[in-house]
Amino acid sequence: MERWVIVAGGVLVIAACIVITASWIGQGSRPAVAAAPGPEITLPPPRTESGTSLEAAILKRRSVRTYREEPLTLAEIAQLLWAAQGVTGAGGLRTAPSAGALYPLEILVVTGNVTELVPGVYRYRPVGHTLTRIREGDVRKDLAGAALGQAVVRDAPVVIVIAGIPERTTGKYGERGVRYVHMEAGHSAQNVCLQATSLGLGTVTVGAFDDREVHEVLGLDPGEDPLYLIPVGRR
Repeated sequence: MERWVIVAGGVLVIAACIVITASWIGQGSRPAVAAAPGPEITLPPPRTESGTSLEAAILKRRSVRTYREEPLTLAEIAQLLWAAQGVTGAGGLRTAPSAGALYPLEILVVTGNVTELVPGVYRYRPVGHTLTRIREGDVRKDLAGAALGQAVVRDAPVVIVIAGIPERTTGKYGERGVRYVHMEAGHSAQNVCLQATSLGLGTVTVGAFDDREVHEVLGLDPGEDPLYLIPVGRR
């Protein structure tokens, strides 16, 4: 929906060229609750070899929006998260390039149908390759509402979320650091897409969502900006 917002004399006027009734936006049961800090979940170690070449993964990568109603495994989740921001070198160097090696990205995973994880929102810890649950309950329906009702967000077994903390980069690079954060989100998202392809999974990148709603549904920290939603499931 395209909108123009005009502020005049303290009066906010919204003129819409396309009027869409979307009663689902902002609604939902909000079943998730903040989780008390608990033990970290150690993820299976990532594979560094497979039967799919990089060239084949690039060739086969496509946006996939419908999935079978089958769970993903913890090993598959671990591999996708490692591809997004896993540590691959001394000093904490990671799978995706980062300006100044400042790593402003935070990776979360929303689970609804994973064989070894209860539904919830988990934060990936690259150092140690672990997960920490930050919210309990299946939030996919609410997240889909925040994503303008996109069914793929609701129906996917998991949704990988890329968030950014611009202050980690702008402290060194000023306002241009914001651009670098967005670039890095693209690097990370492409890694996820290619890794999913290599695993025989389907995925699609989603950028259409209400930032405030996503922030609330996921329980993000202050200063964290949601940048990408990446549903993943079996083709």
